[in-house]
Amino acid sequence: MKIVIIGGGPGGYVAAIRAAQLSAEVVLVEKDKVGGTCLNRGCIPTKVLLQASKDYSAAKSFESYGIKIKGAEVNWADVQRRKAEIVDKQVRGIESLLGNNNIVKIKGEGSFLNKNQLKVKAENGAETIVDFDYAIIATGSKPFIIPIPGTDLPGVITSDEALELTEVPRSLAIIGGGVIGCEFADIFSALGCKVTIIEMLPNIIANMDQDIVSTLREKFYNTGVEVYTNTKVVSISEAEGGLCVNTESGGSQKSFLAEKVLLSIGRKPVIDNLALENAGIVTQKGAILVNKNMQTNVPNIYAIGDAIGGVMLAHVASSEGIVAVESIMNMKPNVDFNTIPYCVYTKPELAGVGLTEDQAREKGYDVKVGLFPMSRNGKAMIEDEQQGLVKYITDGATGEVLGLHISGPSATELIVEGALALRLEATIDEITSTIHAHPTVGEALHEAAHGVSNNAIHMPK
Repeated sequence: MKIVIIGGGPGGYVAAIRAAQLSAEVVLVEKDKVGGTCLNRGCIPTKVLLQASKDYSAAKSFESYGIKIKGAEVNWADVQRRKAEIVDKQVRGIESLLGNNNIVKIKGEGSFLNKNQLKVKAENGAETIVDFDYAIIATGSKPFIIPIPGTDLPGVITSDEALELTEVPRSLAIIGGGVIGCEFADIFSALGCKVTIIEMLPNIIANMDQDIVSTLREKFYNTGVEVYTNTKVVSISEAEGGLCVNTESGGSQKSFLAEKVLLSIGRKPVIDNLALENAGIVTQKGAILVNKNMQTNVPNIYAIGDAIGGVMLAHVASSEGIVAVESIMNMKPNVDFNTIPYCVYTKPELAGVGLTEDQAREKGYDVKVGLFPMSRNGKAMIEDEQQGLVKYITDGATGEVLGLHISGPSATELIVEGALALRLEATIDEITSTIHAHPTVGEALHEAAHGVSNNAIHMPK
């Protein structure tokens, strides 16, 4: 059986390796570097910059630890060099895995000739025809450009360009207060840039539980990051000293001056050049339609990741890749998409899985909530990261865990406990009866679980 996979990002390369493990003949088509947006222009490079900004901020307060550091400063060129080294090392790692699994990689842009043939056009114009039994489309996404005047002006950038800046801007206006916008706000504000976030919705990071988001918003307030919600951007114009972002909110107009303007409205699927019509593949609202097995309307063609819209996260794309391959191989994939963790790598980190409190109430559950603040956790105090909290959402009738939401140190690592609880349909009693190590930040999860019944040990009555 021959499977061709179009796109070598976290969905595509994982699908390729899984298919090879199941003894399929695999061809991977990728026009750029393997690893996709996540590795080359997204998840990994942004986390390198976030780590540098966090460590720089920490270094400035080390005197309270009894450690004196004189003249701590950021060498942005060296930060960018380290970012490039880490990305390159991981790209080479994936290339090695592909070779180890005998996966044929063809560099170029793929497009369908029909439902069993793909044309791959190389950068030099050479074309290769690939016959296949099955295809998996994993072409990813690109930044969405808001349709307003001025987005084409010099100094208006997307996340792609923000990662390649040769110097930290003096000021930055960020249009969009989602995950991408807030992470870049945290990076550049920590490095001395004046940052303003402009968000059209009532809240930043609107898809997460607002109790945990409030800790990040408080941090932004305390560090001088200005946040404007319920604010619509109508245009961007040139101004003396930079760019002017012109907005309206509640019937009044306000303009923000900045050296750079970052567009972080979201992303959209990359499917335009695939010639999907040649294979008869149906799309809707710019995304490929699939069923629960990631199968398109054409039985031997599947699609995964950002190309199908939905939840645009690398770990979701990887899981969808496994579902697609195992479906092709007549297996019964066993991936629970109700356990998707959402993570924000700011300081404090934010993470959530399952239902938020508002979502649980809207679904009619008799909601019981357990809360525990990081300010009462010994390990968080040691790490000097006492901002944040842990919040369990449970069904009052059965005790089943419906959601877990965390802000604070290691939130993005600890959220896996909540994902596992949801997967196993665990009750809150099963969390409280599980011993958590001391001293750890993870103890806060134990305390929050006890908090559902108002029995947290380290909380006053």
